[in-house]
Amino acid sequence: MAFEFTVAKECGRSRARLGRLQTTHGVVETPVFMPVGTQATVKTMTPHELADLGVEIILSNTYHLYLRPGREVVAEAGGLHGFMNWPRPILTDSGGFQVFSLGPLRTISEEGVKFRSHLDGSPHFISPEKSIQIQMDLGADIIMAFDECAPYPADWAYVKKSKDLTTRWAKRCREAHTREDQALFGIVQGGTYGDLRRESALELIDLDFPGYGIGGLSVGEPKELMYEVLEDLIPVMPRNKPRYLMGVGSPDCLIEGVLRGIDMFDCVWPTRLARHGMVITRRGNLPIRNLPYARDFSPIEEGCECYTCQNFSRAYIRHLIKANEILGLRLTTIHNLHFLTRLMQEIRAAIAADSLPEFAREFLSGFQVENKRNLALEVEN
Repeated sequence: MAFEFTVAKECGRSRARLGRLQTTHGVVETPVFMPVGTQATVKTMTPHELADLGVEIILSNTYHLYLRPGREVVAEAGGLHGFMNWPRPILTDSGGFQVFSLGPLRTISEEGVKFRSHLDGSPHFISPEKSIQIQMDLGADIIMAFDECAPYPADWAYVKKSKDLTTRWAKRCREAHTREDQALFGIVQGGTYGDLRRESALELIDLDFPGYGIGGLSVGEPKELMYEVLEDLIPVMPRNKPRYLMGVGSPDCLIEGVLRGIDMFDCVWPTRLARHGMVITRRGNLPIRNLPYARDFSPIEEGCECYTCQNFSRAYIRHLIKANEILGLRLTTIHNLHFLTRLMQEIRAAIAADSLPEFAREFLSGFQVENKRNLALEVEN
């Protein structure tokens, strides 16, 4: 079997669980954070460096690869794995979120989405069937159904219409998908409306996808509201299928998501943050490009085992960034990806040791976040 998900252990004091994703290109331990390689590359990183960091699976972007270099080129190279020389699992999104983000450049209908390329303004059309065909050509291990991502805020009637369209598109995606070495996930929509989220989940469960994304969150709503949606939705989701919270990647959200039963996460956040001179620490985000670090010869974080912290000071990294040297962006990216990969390893170890609530409470008490309420601080011993 090309794809199989197994729940290895469930936390008795939260909805967290340990799992294993078996794919054509290897096993992924969950909960897991997936770095984003939009253009068939995680920015500034080589595949070898990602593997050395312990990254087990990456995400790539259907919309961008469809426009450039084109699905035919990637297919001719043997799919994404051969094209980018990454031997481990890959997930591709459907392109739905990127098309949603185009705003006035796109028009949504029952058939699909007409849009103009952000690169050259050329006209294009993607239907659910075409999205699946593109993703089959790209050859990822896990692919996503084409969906409409409703904006936030949006009224109930609009989100209901959007959710219903996503369900109809999901059925068409299911019928169009023919590759047995890929797993096609459905995407639960419904905005921040609990009734619509539950409806969407039940409709997609009837289609029996091997896994389910949770889309349409982290699009501007308060974190508190996202957590409430998850608390209401997760009890409806199948126990034996992976749950993937799309577009979420800050440390506090990863922990809060795991506590609520999420298995998979992705986000451009750590790499984008790195390119803007911001690094992640256990006390919060550090703006290393700022003047106070010009003569700070300590590592980004004491005790961090990443290549960056073992070899370079904050002052040197700041200098590289201010001088627009590519190495500066590489070093901050290495640190941020190491931080999140290591955090997920620690989360998995805490679940295995039945100590996740304590781990989460300790981490979040020191990590500076805007959201003051979190489940970890409320779980009783």
